[in-house]
Amino acid sequence: MKTIARIHNPYDEKFGVPRQSGLAEEVLSVIVFEEEYRVPEALRGIEEFSHLWLIWGFDKAERDTWSPTVRPPRLGGNKRVGVFATRSPFRPNAIGLSCVKLVSVDKTPDGLALTVSGADLMNGTPIYDIKPYLPYADCKPEATGGFTDTTEKRTVTVAFSEEAENKLLPEMRKALASVLKEDPRPAYQEDPDREYIFSFASAQIHFTVKEGKLLVTKVD
Repeated sequence: MKTIARIHNPYDEKFGVPRQSGLAEEVLSVIVFEEEYRVPEALRGIEEFSHLWLIWGFDKAERDTWSPTVRPPRLGGNKRVGVFATRSPFRPNAIGLSCVKLVSVDKTPDGLALTVSGADLMNGTPIYDIKPYLPYADCKPEATGGFTDTTEKRTVTVAFSEEAENKLLPEMRKALASVLKEDPRPAYQEDPDREYIFSFASAQIHFTVKEGKLLVTKVD
């Protein structure tokens, strides 16, 4: 498949990227098209849709081999289920599917670009196709969620130390909090004394988690 565009956002590494789309809608991403596809006519009418499907590649998780079972983080990383019963990136074809909100269509030096919110893609991820989200066809209120219906979704409250708060602009602090409230730690990690570090918007974010409270201690 051909890469038609790449996404640009603050997610500099896999750790910290939301596990599903739509969980951190305060974080904006910009989709910039490859030169061959910078054709205004290809986007004609797209502004009439509120949400889009992105079909993209797990380019940092590609492997020559595959396993029929994987260990989803939602199940603590200990129980195995079938790969086709999960959204794991470790698949025979490392393809992702995400629903994002279309914020704007923008004129840039690189042609028209799409600003979207709620993406769960790393910065620079290749996008293979974009399709409009259709509420009457894509929204199924009666759908069941398998093991995700019976396992508790772990979230935390987020606070910032005075030092960290002083280093962040309000907009970045709000976006960062929306990412961290989903608790990016692996489900099996509960050490209250451990310091975690992840890269967000070219900054190194240090945090700890204790009794359901995530504290951003330092920003480099």
